Amino acid sequence: MKNFILTVIIISFISCKKNDYKTIIGNAFGTTYHIKIKDTSNKNWNFTIDSLVNSVNKSLSTYIKDSDISKINKGDTTIIVDEKFKEVFNKSMRIFKETNGVFDPTIGVLVNAWDFGPEKKLKNLDSVVIKNLMQQVGFNKVKIFFDKVIKENPETYLDFNAIAKGYGIDIIGRFLEKNKITNYMIELGGELRVRGKNPKDKNWSIQIENPNFDGTQSGNKIVSLDNESMATSGTYRKFKVDENGNRYAHILNTKTGYPSKSNLLSASVIASLDCADVDAYATALMAFGLEKSKEFLKKHKELKVFLIYVDKNGGLQTYQTSNF
Repeated sequence: MKNFILTVIIISFISCKKNDYKTIIGNAFGTTYHIKIKDTSNKNWNFTIDSLVNSVNKSLSTYIKDSDISKINKGDTTIIVDEKFKEVFNKSMRIFKETNGVFDPTIGVLVNAWDFGPEKKLKNLDSVVIKNLMQQVGFNKVKIFFDKVIKENPETYLDFNAIAKGYGIDIIGRFLEKNKITNYMIELGGELRVRGKNPKDKNWSIQIENPNFDGTQSGNKIVSLDNESMATSGTYRKFKVDENGNRYAHILNTKTGYPSKSNLLSASVIASLDCADVDAYATALMAFGLEKSKEFLKKHKELKVFLIYVDKNGGLQTYQTSNF
């Protein structure tokens, strides 16, 4: 259920005429970040950002063996979770309920089984094995009680990777705002959070990519972000092909445990919400598919959404909400 990079920043950082904007570049959450801020100080932002990223990883990364979530997944019931864990847990629970379980952080055991997660894939994965693994799935069977995670099924595996990257962006953004940075753009692995104006004193402009299966990049639509967050999820770049040539997308159906089958190729979500929220919504829409996404969006007018899908003739088509 992890999002993939589908956006391209089209602001030119090198040719900026205003020297009070600076660019910060680094690595985080298995990808890269590019941050543009209006700042005249000599502060070493990279050091602090790295510390913030490490704090999120220590709490929520399933790719780090001694993180809190990894210890919880291994059965450690003594872990006292921090405020970051609780915030992501509560956001996930809200979106789990809004989507009727389509967004479910306990699907991680199947993510691993299908070889899309940090754990080793299962060999001889068949319907019987999947049915047994699905007994561990169900975010409604997990709760936090006195700062400890309580699971009805001890084998339930938590995986917040579909929301944690966006949350990491929010943590960085909140820190910048606390330090009086009011004009910034944070891009991390294709997800974004912006505030204020760009170096040309305009809204930040972002380009949504076409879903090119050959790995090339081409733009589909340019959007303007006004103090908003944006996330894009897609299936056309992150997938597996088995020995029989079958193609499996990384977005799993949380009701069946199988990769989602849909003509929907990408979902871009923009909202005046935290990036964690739009990160999760983008994943949920991909799991819903085109028609169910349209129904869901009728009830969520706060979301601006741009969908790219394949029609019955194999051609690329787009759908966008009226507020996009």
